Amino acid sequence: MVLTYVKVFLVGGLLCVIGEALILKTKLTPARILVLYITAGVGLSALGLYGPLVRFAAAGATVPLTGFGHALAQGAIAAVQETGLIGAFTGGVAATAGGIAAAIFFGYLAALLFRSKPKDF
Repeated sequence: MVLTYVKVFLVGGLLCVIGEALILKTKLTPARILVLYITAGVGLSALGLYGPLVRFAAAGATVPLTGFGHALAQGAIAAVQETGLIGAFTGGVAATAGGIAAAIFFGYLAALLFRSKPKDF
């Protein structure tokens, strides 16, 4: 079990290090890096490369945004196999609906419970 935690930490940490290096060493904005990560997850999943990483590192590969891209791709692939071409448009949304709904709910809950403060520059 400890080895699993080490793998999760190392893979998730490596993905975060890559993101931080992109922020520090390039002129990419954080929003573009987020899109890059999601797109990379979709692309690697479509090529069959991200699935083995998920099996190896579990949450270390599924929690970062590349994991969201992977879930979108896998949902679309499964829906296309089940319902045809329309599944390419509906499968990704259906596969990630629970996570999206949770993010909206907990974001709203945080907005109700905590008061935002302006940053002092």
